[in-house]
Amino acid sequence: QVQLVESGGGLVQAGGSLRLSCAASGRTFSNYAMGWFRQAPGKDRDFVGAINWSGTTTYADSVKGRFTISRDNAKKMVYLQMNSLKREDTAVYYCAAGSWGDSVSNYNYWGQGIQVTVSS
Repeated sequence: QVQLVESGGGLVQAGGSLRLSCAASGRTFSNYAMGWFRQAPGKDRDFVGAINWSGTTTYADSVKGRFTISRDNAKKMVYLQMNSLKREDTAVYYCAAGSWGDSVSNYNYWGQGIQVTVSS
């Protein structure tokens, strides 16, 4: 079992950067793939990217080249570095633990979500 808590969100100007962190508890963290999702009001929860146990990453086309996911299994942390932020990146961001995939159904454990707002 894994418990997840996001931090690092907030308000940022377009073109700026933020780094989101996700702290995990549980003894089996390194066995999980970690995903990042985001959800704007009234919209579906969309895949952002994921990282597997060996460090292989995959990203949605909308963030490719701007966002980078990393993990530190020893610290039980996963990160989402967001650069060149756009207004359309505004959403609540969630980290998740589960099997490798790009669907919410691939993930069993979720953080509480954290707001990222990009202003013009």
